[in-house]
Amino acid sequence: MNTPESQTTQHIARLNSPAFSQLGLPFSEIVRMGDTLYLSGQMGTLPGTLTLAPGGMQAQAQQTMENIKSTLEAHGYSMEHIVKCTVMLADMKDWPAFNEIYKRFFTAPYPARSAFGANGLAMGGQLEIDVIASARR
Repeated sequence: MNTPESQTTQHIARLNSPAFSQLGLPFSEIVRMGDTLYLSGQMGTLPGTLTLAPGGMQAQAQQTMENIKSTLEAHGYSMEHIVKCTVMLADMKDWPAFNEIYKRFFTAPYPARSAFGANGLAMGGQLEIDVIASARR
């Protein structure tokens, strides 16, 4: 779905919802190239803000997954379109707690996934998730 905030260059479309555009960030919300969607890294920010959800890693993980879902839905896609997630955790000891939240958003067979510990995530966040999805409907 192309919105007025979308910009297309040849076979590459940059998709930005109005809410995302208002944040003034220097990257696109989603880039579609052919049949592939690349979502910019999502964090546990409250909708329409750059404020992290209060409550630590679990609250941020829940909000991050909600943000991924909302971003996809704003452009006519769903969680079922996700083929790969890359998870960056500020502390790998949070891995089991993160998995419990993650499983609430997917059913088997799950998307491919990789994860690693990261020191110094943006805004002091506890996690960030990068997503690749299929643009086929």
